[in-house]
Amino acid sequence: MGRCLTLAGTRHTRGAVTVRRDFAESAGRRSDLVIGREESFGAAREQLARGGSVLLHGPAGIGKSTVLRTLAAEYARTARTVLRCSATESESHLPFLALADLLGLVLDQVSHALPTAQRTALESALTGRGESTLQRDGLALRLAVLSALRALAAEGPVLVVADDLQWLDPASAELLGFAARRLGDAPVRLLCAVRTEGPQAEDAAYDRHLSASPPDTRAVRLGPLNRAQVSALLDERGYSGLPRSTVRDIHRTSGGNPLFALELGRALAESPTPPRPGEPLPVPTSLRALVLSRLEMLSDEARRTLLVASAGARPTPALLHAAGRDNAEAETAQAAALGLLATDPEGPAVRFAHPLISAALYAEAPAPERRAAHAALSTAASDPIERARHLALATTGTDPEVAARLAEAAALARDRGAPSVAASLGLLAARHTPADGPPGPDERRLTAAEDAITAGEPDLARDIAREVLTRAGAPGERVRAWMVVIEAAGQAIGDVDAVFPQALADAGDDPRLLALVHYQLAWRSLVVQGDFAQGREEAAHAARLAARAGDRRTELLALAFQAQAETLMGHPDAPATIERALAEPQDARVACHHNGAGSSRFRWLVMSDRLAEARTAVTGLLREVRRRGMAESEVHYLRFLAETELHSGHCGRALELARESLTLARDAGIGEGAGAMQAALAEAAGGDVDRALTLAREAVRRAEEDGDAVYLSRALAALGHASLVAGDAAAAVRALRRVRELEAGAGITDPARGRWQGDLAEALVRTGEPAEALDVIEVTRAHALRLGRGSVLAVLDRSEALVRAARGEHRAAVTRLTSARERLAGLGYGLEEARAAFALAGLRADRGPGTTTYDEAARLFRRCRALPWLRQVEAAVAARAAGPPPARTTVPDALAGLAPMERQVAALVMEGATNREIAGRLFVSVKTVEATLTRVYRKLGIRSRVDIVRLAAGSREA
Repeated sequence: MGRCLTLAGTRHTRGAVTVRRDFAESAGRRSDLVIGREESFGAAREQLARGGSVLLHGPAGIGKSTVLRTLAAEYARTARTVLRCSATESESHLPFLALADLLGLVLDQVSHALPTAQRTALESALTGRGESTLQRDGLALRLAVLSALRALAAEGPVLVVADDLQWLDPASAELLGFAARRLGDAPVRLLCAVRTEGPQAEDAAYDRHLSASPPDTRAVRLGPLNRAQVSALLDERGYSGLPRSTVRDIHRTSGGNPLFALELGRALAESPTPPRPGEPLPVPTSLRALVLSRLEMLSDEARRTLLVASAGARPTPALLHAAGRDNAEAETAQAAALGLLATDPEGPAVRFAHPLISAALYAEAPAPERRAAHAALSTAASDPIERARHLALATTGTDPEVAARLAEAAALARDRGAPSVAASLGLLAARHTPADGPPGPDERRLTAAEDAITAGEPDLARDIAREVLTRAGAPGERVRAWMVVIEAAGQAIGDVDAVFPQALADAGDDPRLLALVHYQLAWRSLVVQGDFAQGREEAAHAARLAARAGDRRTELLALAFQAQAETLMGHPDAPATIERALAEPQDARVACHHNGAGSSRFRWLVMSDRLAEARTAVTGLLREVRRRGMAESEVHYLRFLAETELHSGHCGRALELARESLTLARDAGIGEGAGAMQAALAEAAGGDVDRALTLAREAVRRAEEDGDAVYLSRALAALGHASLVAGDAAAAVRALRRVRELEAGAGITDPARGRWQGDLAEALVRTGEPAEALDVIEVTRAHALRLGRGSVLAVLDRSEALVRAARGEHRAAVTRLTSARERLAGLGYGLEEARAAFALAGLRADRGPGTTTYDEAARLFRRCRALPWLRQVEAAVAARAAGPPPARTTVPDALAGLAPMERQVAALVMEGATNREIAGRLFVSVKTVEATLTRVYRKLGIRSRVDIVRLAAGSREA
């Protein structure tokens, strides 16, 4: 798994959820970290920075108060006066209470600025002395609040912070709205939050409160969090040990509401045992109470109907009728009127207003009533998978017939491409399987674990396997469980090193079991030790053992591994091994698996410059794994397709695919390092270079933490490339030298594996080290010629042209660049072709004035949507337009011993160019210029730029 060679209490109102203040803070500490609100927070921050006002709105628990507090803390520092109020439902009937919160502490400060009638009315309202009312003193009170805010604003900016506007007492709300609409240019900003529930109620509340706000108010809606944001929130609040499948259930049940998600996380953390498959999440009393009061308004029959609906996967009135709920329409209409169900005039589905309502309703029901609901649905549901699931949940104890039906349903789900459903059904089958019959319950649990691996749920798979290992005695079951533990480790296979001796001991001399273990040992050799040769030998041994045992599936996986290892090593047997891995009979799931023969063939096609065939192959594989629900393989194939599009020069498409792959990887916790690596390359080609550097560093960090030698070199190659695009040639050299060392140690000789050699040579030229650049080129060229890697040879020629140009061999450099560009175009490497055209334009521009030589490079980069490279062209054109090319200067004898890059930098210093100007002319970073100057000073025995200028003056005098 994850491995690839390319690798408290509540109160309620009708139709709305309300939360008491003590409960609103109960989920744990409130951090200044606003998770999942970057866009909304940024919009509100921008509005406040402009001097405008902000109205936050959204349902209960969505995080309005957290965002409001964070914004208030940030902007309170720039305000002279901060006025705050936070209303509660229980206090909303008390007139002027919110106004007293806002102005009570500053009344003495502003009273002298108010006319007598206004001061008297305001003091009476705020202190409770007298009989002030809106009916009697309405105009005086309205003008008093406006005057008070203006008086405060005359002393400096005022920030009014009001939370839970929906509970403001009507009198305070009226007075605050009157003043807000008339403040004009006074430096008073309002930062408010209001609860809105449901589209219609939300629109009405939003419009009402917005109309009572200053004219420049910006409304910012806070919506639900996505699954990754819910996961981050749970981690930040200390609920970090939850399996990803559980986080998925929390996200679904909470509807992305952060408060509800935290309460569900807390309930799980406090629960002594996690829920079993098919069981609901433990819904705490605090959240159950959100619906219980409204349930009390339902008839008993209507409540039973809703229970059946909550137990069903896709309840409809027809399904409820089939389950024996004869008055389903009237009863669901009653529930909808109470806000428990959402009305959907366009569809027949019975949909709860919030997933939590369904979960709380189900959790509150007694176990016999739940079983009765499932029993009714086991005959009413039309789908065989649903019928089997309901039958299991209606049955207590073991039952071989029920277990068999569940196993059949799991197989059907597997074939439908729903491995997560298959895993859940398999665990239900195991629960109902008697201990004494074949297949046994542990065998079915292990099948469920393998389905969980396919579905991208390694935590669940690992937990199942470990449970089996606590009691399993049969060698076959134990080895199978060990394999699940190893697969679940993903790229961090080194973390389970202790498993291998135990697995070998359990395997004994059984060739089928030994084949499984040696296949995983092949992965260990590769990932942990970075030894391709050893990995190849282990895979070949596993293939032989599996063939002897008649285990075609393991044989095919081992042959695919051997084929990929040989391809990456540049081994001559690679094509023959691929043919063996593709030979019949095939296993359909292995054929499309990201570590199967299809993947091996794709890698060979890409490395052989057959990009069109590679795209067709990987597109078909991606389509098949999506059909089968193979989440892990989908992540990898999206990345492979992104790689193919990047080679083809389709940078925009590659960026979209790489981002999609990384999003899926982060969501499922699968191959995040590999995803970050490919996304870094795509960002460097068609997106944001700073983002590329961040992603590449993440990929390096993850590979180092996992002890993953395979992806460490790929991640470093991405970091080197991104550094080169960013103009930091020295950083590129540091990263790519490490890649060279790692791949030499691993026995990787095929330069088409990472295609980093051209970048290293180019970076070495930029840092003034052409001799090492030539060494890289010559060594790589020998391997590329042996293997027939045409695109690699063309890129090496482009790099050699840069070396020749640095040595002053202009004509030879132009000839080589022209040839390289033509060959890259013929092979379909659009981005590499454009880079050759850019280098060629730079050489020609150095021979005379004008900027038109860059037009072709700009056209090619634009065709590729290679935005970072297009910016480099624009910078080069701007540098040329800034002034005529520097006059050729006779290089003083003192500079003769310098490297070419050092001589160029020194010569430009002599002409009076600044470090930034030098960087622009030579297409390197300012840091590279500074480092080069340091070497110049050391070699010449001087200390500053002034000394270089003196050398120039001495040369002219001579």
